[in-house]
Amino acid sequence: MDYRQLRRDYFRTGAIVILVAVLFGCSAHPTVADHTLKKGEKYYGYTLSVENVFPVVFYRFGLTDYSDLGLRLGIPIYGSGIDYSRVLYEKGRKRDVVNLGWSVTPNMNFDFTYYKFRHSKKQGNSMYWALRSMYIPKGVIAGSSMRLGVIFGIYRKGKIGIEGGYLHDFSSIPITKLFSATWDETHPDWNPKYAAFPLVSEGGLPTEHSRIAGLSLRLSVALGGSTPAAPEPPPEETKE
Repeated sequence: MDYRQLRRDYFRTGAIVILVAVLFGCSAHPTVADHTLKKGEKYYGYTLSVENVFPVVFYRFGLTDYSDLGLRLGIPIYGSGIDYSRVLYEKGRKRDVVNLGWSVTPNMNFDFTYYKFRHSKKQGNSMYWALRSMYIPKGVIAGSSMRLGVIFGIYRKGKIGIEGGYLHDFSSIPITKLFSATWDETHPDWNPKYAAFPLVSEGGLPTEHSRIAGLSLRLSVALGGSTPAAPEPPPEETKE
């Protein structure tokens, strides 16, 4: 086996996938805060990703000391959506968060994500990994897709967030063929059952079953927020 040629094939396939994703990204998901928002606290910024060609503005608002609501606005509308986050566990530098979201894209989707955060007080950074599932009820070719995958990310000083991950549609292509340059009837491992889940539409665009629809590469920038002021102490009683 020519390992050099194999590495070149993997690199070329990966480069093509990223390029096409930048041009035709067709799924999206929320941008969560790097810390637990308190009731009334605001957190906002913008996200650049291969999932959306244009920036997506996000705004989060603390509903309680353990939950917050997120809103997103894409240009023109792709990447827009709404989501809800809830802290399930927080102790010391560890934090578990569950997020439920809905996004407007060519492959409109619902997603469920379980985050595992770990914070560094000394450096002010937050690292996380998460299990994510995504359901596309009606995609580009009017089919449905259920995806599962893992994402990894880091927040630098609470301001810059970098994230990468992938969600796989197991009905469309075996996970072992993820880096296959071609996946159609010409492939030696092709099975006719996969014909019902095409990766590309007749117009050449990625479908809801495409590997590109599950790719996540993004950069988030937090512009700031405001924490509600502490309540003023009650006035002292005056003695007569």
